[in-house]
Amino acid sequence: MIIFKRSLCVLLLSLLAQGVGAVTFVADIDQSKWAVEASRFSCRLQQEIPSFGVASFFHEAGERAVFHLKPTQSNGLSGNVRLVAEASPWQPGTAPKVIGNIALKPNDKQIAVAADETGEMLVSLYRGMSPTFTITQWLGSAETVRVALSAANFQRSYDEFMACVEELLPVNYRQVARTAVLFPPAQWRLSDSTKERLELIALYMKTDPQVKSVYVDGHSDNAGRRLLNRDLSKQRAEEVTRFLIAQGIDEKAITTRYHGERYPVVANNSAANRARNRRVTIRLSRD
Repeated sequence: MIIFKRSLCVLLLSLLAQGVGAVTFVADIDQSKWAVEASRFSCRLQQEIPSFGVASFFHEAGERAVFHLKPTQSNGLSGNVRLVAEASPWQPGTAPKVIGNIALKPNDKQIAVAADETGEMLVSLYRGMSPTFTITQWLGSAETVRVALSAANFQRSYDEFMACVEELLPVNYRQVARTAVLFPPAQWRLSDSTKERLELIALYMKTDPQVKSVYVDGHSDNAGRRLLNRDLSKQRAEEVTRFLIAQGIDEKAITTRYHGERYPVVANNSAANRARNRRVTIRLSRD
């Protein structure tokens, strides 16, 4: 009796997950191909789903992997989406696992899955299961549609994808394009944390050929004499520039400027605000 009840429960969960009578898009075993695009900046693992669109895992440098399901017809999405890891045809008796629910917005052109749920999708595929999206409104109608990822031929491409992830830079362009490093009062030497940040900036610059120049601007708070503050901001900027050059950045690519107390980011009316104004900003510029 216990075995019968468990089997019945698995069957009911399976029917619920599959959406009986729904149109289903999935690549057959012979059609199931996973392609990897690799660089130091991002890794992509994707599968074409016949007659529907493209499923894509995307891992950008400095970020966590996310997933996008993009239909060929961009206006074909609306309503709510249920994401369930279902058993593949070669896994009879395997219970489905609910991964999550996604509420689509009116202007959404694709289904976006957050990092945690993306990780669950990758694990389920590696185990041979099929992450399946059930969309309640298809092409603006009341029709339910199911879109499934095939686990056939997945593991080899997954290994290639993970090899790419291991070679990603630790940061992406957005994370280093604009940086501010702070200094204690009357100080211009670089702290260990500032050096670590500058090392990341230099590493990115040496890897991305589109970054042609970097602007280094020194600033101070308004404590003390104005001319001394100007000299202090100059020392700070030049120290950052020297460090970048030591990391292999071409001196000709660096523009170094200093402004003293002229351009505070906040009013110099508290210790916390003055700490924010004692800074050097580093800005990368792409072609």
